[in-house]
Amino acid sequence: MDGQRRSNIQAGITVDIVLKKDQRTGKRTRGIVKDILTNSQQHPRGIKVRLEDGQIGRVQEIIKRDLN
Repeated sequence: MDGQRRSNIQAGITVDIVLKKDQRTGKRTRGIVKDILTNSQQHPRGIKVRLEDGQIGRVQEIIKRDLN
């Protein structure tokens, strides 16, 4: 699942993001979403989120949606 739609993303899911410093290389960072920072319903480069460890980036891929 892609990270361009806000409705696909919620706190607690595992995602791969690209940090601002890694935009040129496309290096991904995996983490758990703490906050959704993008207000619009979709974004072509990915919804911006803050991970639980404080890192901020745009969602490239949703890894795990299971919130049991």
